[in-house]
Amino acid sequence: MKISNIRLFFSSRKSWTIPYVIFSAIFVVLPLILIVVFAFTDEKGNFTFDNFTKFMAHPEAINTFIYSIGIAIVNTLICILLGYPAAYILSKMKSGYSQVIVMLFILPMWVNILIRTLATVALFDFLRLPLGEGALIFGMVYNYLPFMVYPIYNTLVKMDKSYIEAAQDLGATPFQVFTKTILPLSMPGVASGILMVFMPTISTFAIAELLTMNNIKLFGTTIQENINNSMWNYGAALSLIMLFLIGAATLFASDDNEEQGGGAIW
Repeated sequence: MKISNIRLFFSSRKSWTIPYVIFSAIFVVLPLILIVVFAFTDEKGNFTFDNFTKFMAHPEAINTFIYSIGIAIVNTLICILLGYPAAYILSKMKSGYSQVIVMLFILPMWVNILIRTLATVALFDFLRLPLGEGALIFGMVYNYLPFMVYPIYNTLVKMDKSYIEAAQDLGATPFQVFTKTILPLSMPGVASGILMVFMPTISTFAIAELLTMNNIKLFGTTIQENINNSMWNYGAALSLIMLFLIGAATLFASDDNEEQGGGAIW
């Protein structure tokens, strides 16, 4: 009887989730637990808040944290300004042409980000342009723009066209149709794009190191340096602070997404 129950369980769809549960437990849950444990302990394993007070008493770390947020916001805004028009134009094209161009946007996502960044360094060197803050912004936009274009494009393509037709029948101008109908209905895609751009930007360090010759530090660089110097506890505390920031941004985007989804068109 027990053997038959085991066979029945493994033949059901519930058993398909076992590999994913094991993978999540080992590579997601366990690392997060270790970060929390190291963040609230010292080198001897004693419970302490010293790692966080050290961050608050370290002006350079706070300035790096604020600067990283600023860079992430600038990069996200530029990606929205470039990505939304691109996604909108693609959604209006014939499906065959649009799919080809979308594939061209997605192709760089399949290449390792380090290789793409090295290609950007080579481009700036070929054009004899200086590496620095401008190169950093350019490299981040180049790397993360596809993450903004695709979710917005996907939302626009799947949008219910009857809302647009209803707005046109009510006498709305093209500008009113866009601002009152298309833009609000596309906000879920915009929110997804913001998260997919903001989160990796705030945590990256390789792009900053390569495109600024390590002259500009981001918060991810500070975490990496502490980990490399075996300052595990302080590095874990910084990682936890960054996780809280990413979590807050995710909750904010989710709340905004729900409000947009439940609101009226006009």
